[in-house]
Amino acid sequence: MRILLFLATNLAVILVASFTLRLLGVDSYLAQNGIDYGSLLAFAAVFGFAGAFISLLISKPMAKWSTRAQVIESPRTPAERWLMETVADLSGKAGIKMPEVAIFPASQSNAFATGWNRNDALVAVSQGLLERFNKDEIRAVLGHELGHVANGDMVTLTLIQGVVNTFVIFASRVIGSFVDRVVFRNEQGHGLVFLVVSIAAELVLGILASTIVFWFSRRREYRADIAGAQLAGRASMIHALQRLKQESEVPDQMPDSLQAFGINRGARGGLGALFMTHPPLEERIAALQNAKL
Repeated sequence: MRILLFLATNLAVILVASFTLRLLGVDSYLAQNGIDYGSLLAFAAVFGFAGAFISLLISKPMAKWSTRAQVIESPRTPAERWLMETVADLSGKAGIKMPEVAIFPASQSNAFATGWNRNDALVAVSQGLLERFNKDEIRAVLGHELGHVANGDMVTLTLIQGVVNTFVIFASRVIGSFVDRVVFRNEQGHGLVFLVVSIAAELVLGILASTIVFWFSRRREYRADIAGAQLAGRASMIHALQRLKQESEVPDQMPDSLQAFGINRGARGGLGALFMTHPPLEERIAALQNAKL
């Protein structure tokens, strides 16, 4: 969930910024005498990394707003008190500051962690997960999510996204300029064709380049599983993954959208596999069983 929220926010920030800069004439200035590739690359890097870091900085409020997560300020029930105490215990073992703890209204078993640094994070679980998972399994899920925080996955993701944004911004303007000048033979600066083509290219390239981020996400899931096993026990982490697998195989138990840990029902093949944020559960279970802790 945190990956998809981050990507959606990043894409929105980049598109809005790009459109604004075009209206202000920045693109035309960069191409007054033909494209200066050095200046364009510097421009792309500045705004590419700025967009990624803005997305990181607003990741917590965006996650709260989009999931309607309610932060536990003061526990009102025994379940909330146990959840707070468990997160405090696990975060201490992980060597990070106690994150904000939230519950969001969803019947599916789901959880996520996000935040701009390891000592200012948010970990949230769904109401459905609290109702159906036992305490050992919930503890393992929390350990997994806190593992993402302790491993600095969001910061690393931001750096990767910054590189991806740089490529997308640079390539989209090169494509737009080529179509404008070579195909439509516009020699009077950049016209409407450049604007339309470069925005379309930016959107398409942004979606395609996100496969790099998804690949990174899949790799980090294995590390987060190991972190969950170290914090909550290998058996509990495996049981939690097996429980998720059982739920994902029940028809209509989980929707085709986000699942627990962001998993979609069943394994995808072909191009669909490139856009998966998580590896198949059976592969994660097998990897954790064979891992040296």
